[in-house]
Amino acid sequence: MQTTIKGISSLVFLWTVTAVSAQQDPLPAHINTQRNLIVADVIEFATLPDSDGEPARMMNLVDEAVSQRIFVNDMRGPIHTISYDGQTVTPYVNINDAQWGVGVEYGGRERGFQSFTLHPDFGRAGAPGYGRFYTWTDVSDNITTPDFVPDGGNNAHHTVLHEWVAQSHSSPVYDGGAPRVLMRFEQPFANHNAGHLAFNPLAQPGDADYGMLYIGSADGGSGGDPLNLSLNMASAFGKMLRIDPLGNNSANGQYGIPSDNPFVGQSNVVPEIYAYGMRNPQRFGWDPANGNLYMADIGQNMVEKVSLVPKGGNLGWNAWEGSFRFEGRGQISTESPRSDPNVVYPAVEFTRFDPLLQGRVAATGVVVYRNGPIAAMNDRVFFGDFVSGEILHFEADNVPQGGNTGIARLLLRDSSGEAKTLLQLIQQKNQQQGRSPAERADMRINMGPDQRVFVLNKHDGMVREIVQ
Repeated sequence: MQTTIKGISSLVFLWTVTAVSAQQDPLPAHINTQRNLIVADVIEFATLPDSDGEPARMMNLVDEAVSQRIFVNDMRGPIHTISYDGQTVTPYVNINDAQWGVGVEYGGRERGFQSFTLHPDFGRAGAPGYGRFYTWTDVSDNITTPDFVPDGGNNAHHTVLHEWVAQSHSSPVYDGGAPRVLMRFEQPFANHNAGHLAFNPLAQPGDADYGMLYIGSADGGSGGDPLNLSLNMASAFGKMLRIDPLGNNSANGQYGIPSDNPFVGQSNVVPEIYAYGMRNPQRFGWDPANGNLYMADIGQNMVEKVSLVPKGGNLGWNAWEGSFRFEGRGQISTESPRSDPNVVYPAVEFTRFDPLLQGRVAATGVVVYRNGPIAAMNDRVFFGDFVSGEILHFEADNVPQGGNTGIARLLLRDSSGEAKTLLQLIQQKNQQQGRSPAERADMRINMGPDQRVFVLNKHDGMVREIVQ
């Protein structure tokens, strides 16, 4: 007998086939809020200035060790730098300034300056990547010829990967010229179009992975992947891509295709693909102990998940939503979960019906904490639900095999000594600022220098650091 679950919006894990109504939680148990609970001190590390009269919509944080600065971007276009002590916040560049010709499209909750990263050679004078950084941005220009098209949709806008080159890595403000376009996507719909950018921080000069840029490319938006792009290997949508930004053997000649990419040379397959079958690859990160690559992928209406991403791996979307067969928006089958041996199923999953998560959910992350100063956090994979602001974690050395039973919680203890969620801290800060309390957190979690963990949000301009 096949059971279909309808009308929910975010997770599941159920080993046995049971009848579940539209208003019931399909999980056999809720997240245990006390098991392996971590309560850590948190400080207000730095404040980013408002943009357009509203709090900075912070998306990513990147450490630059040579100049000892932390870079943080605002979805509307600005990048700021923060000193390691948090005392000095400096505008670095606004990529939406008219002089650069980028034209950031930041209307709505999901569009804008999605992510950025610094080349690992950014601070190494004389190295090929010196002064280079990369931005991944939704732009209003949808006329320029794109490199990747979705074969359908309404050409809502484009998403562009730019390379910027600073003359001096230590300049307090960007001192280079206009950016160079590496790749351009035509987006078929207006929502969840792009994801994360990162270089593997574990790779060293001379390694095959050194200087290779990983790119999260979502399935193009709408709902349910209506154009069937994520499993289409001739499409760059719904994939994790890997390129050499300093190379030139791509179809457009603006970047390189690494020879060790898993699908290089295969007919009718985009050679940039590193892994596939993703809906909205929100954030990813590496385990410094073993090189495991984890990704938080936002689900459709059922499953939020964090997964390992092996080279060449198929993460299943849109044939699978998490551990379950996808049958349409708001519909999954609980028959034969995790039954395709060719699919990489989630390490952990969670549902909007869990009372901890307050009804609206979306997975974010991912930070793997090893050998850091906060003993309770060691050997754990940290991620979160960026809507509710719940920070969650699971074991890095005994990775779960799906469901929510391996998920534990982290709470933040402020100066009053009370343990709170990030959303509660944001709301408290909003009251001090004279703003209406935020209804959601829009959280991001990032690793900074020396295993320091920072928490970002879009509603009070505050960068927080976990410090216990």
